[in-house]
Amino acid sequence: MLPLFSPLVWLLLVCVLVQLYYVGYYFLPFARRAPEAAADAPDQPLEEPVSVLVCAHNELENLRRLLPLLLQQDYPAGFELILVDDRSEDDTYLYVQQLAQYYPHVRLVSVGRTPEGLSPKKYALTLGIKSARHLRLLFTDADCIPATNQWIRLMQRGFARPADLVIGYSAYAAETGFLNKLIRFETLLSGAQYLSFAWRGYPYMGVGRNLAYTRAVFQSTKGFASHIRSLGGDDDLLVQDAVQRGARAVVVAEPAAHTLSEPATSWGAWWRQKRRHLSAGRRYRLADRVRIGNFMASNVLFYGISVALLFSRPDWVPLAAVWLVRTAAVCTAYGQLGRRLDDPLPVGVLPFLDAVYFFYYLALGISLFLYRSLRWK
Repeated sequence: MLPLFSPLVWLLLVCVLVQLYYVGYYFLPFARRAPEAAADAPDQPLEEPVSVLVCAHNELENLRRLLPLLLQQDYPAGFELILVDDRSEDDTYLYVQQLAQYYPHVRLVSVGRTPEGLSPKKYALTLGIKSARHLRLLFTDADCIPATNQWIRLMQRGFARPADLVIGYSAYAAETGFLNKLIRFETLLSGAQYLSFAWRGYPYMGVGRNLAYTRAVFQSTKGFASHIRSLGGDDDLLVQDAVQRGARAVVVAEPAAHTLSEPATSWGAWWRQKRRHLSAGRRYRLADRVRIGNFMASNVLFYGISVALLFSRPDWVPLAAVWLVRTAAVCTAYGQLGRRLDDPLPVGVLPFLDAVYFFYYLALGISLFLYRSLRWK
């Protein structure tokens, strides 16, 4: 039998208890929260005009898919669509200019060069925000599409709660293959954290594919000034700075307010994408790093300790019991979150995806520690 006084056994139990706390306090209550008002619900707050900003670098084919869907948004209060052409070498400029001839609310901001040492995307976004005519700003990426024609309306309602920041969810399209399922699992798990933490009053990040904030928020943080030379963080580090200066954040996570993206199609592309995203985490506030780190570390340690016990003890019954409790809890939480966010994964593969992801996460962490150089487009 596994000795109850074994330090590894006690540490394994502590890891499970930490995960059960996150499941019981953050994930399940968020998944079971009251539904948000539908787009056509009566007695909704008055809408205000909004500037929708998209930054693109050689994204012509994606823009041909995205921009018509943005122009079809049902938003009577009115919106302008600002496309920031960031040093594109394709026909992005000509395409947007043609649209602007037919749609007066389509505007083009061109970036010829990025000053030395600055993040290209942050510099491009700054120019786009400075040209915006409205006080509310809504952001997405060129490789995304809105889930419905009510996206703008539902995201803008978040400001009426009231709020200065509106944090949305962006899913990846479901395709065949294990990599696609793993990417969608990682997106769901990340969403479970930043959405439920913000819902509980601890906002720490958003995703630039579906994020809104006011011009006053951007001005209060002096734009991206604190991290303008870092490649990542045009979304999460902006949220960090804004919350630190008193900005109020709300979550809008109904499926009709989502955006959808095409996932990476190779392990290498996803590896580079995740390295860039995780690199910004070093600049998070200490409380946020502790809150996120406790959850991630408890999962990584759980698998590491389990492997050590599996190969060092002859009796696997206690270990199997701990695994069963932990697996049932996390699969229940992830299953309910997937259904609530309209991003479900087969329940039968959740335990396997969970294990693979946390070993992959450990490898990413080691990679960032050893090799910190990153590249942008």
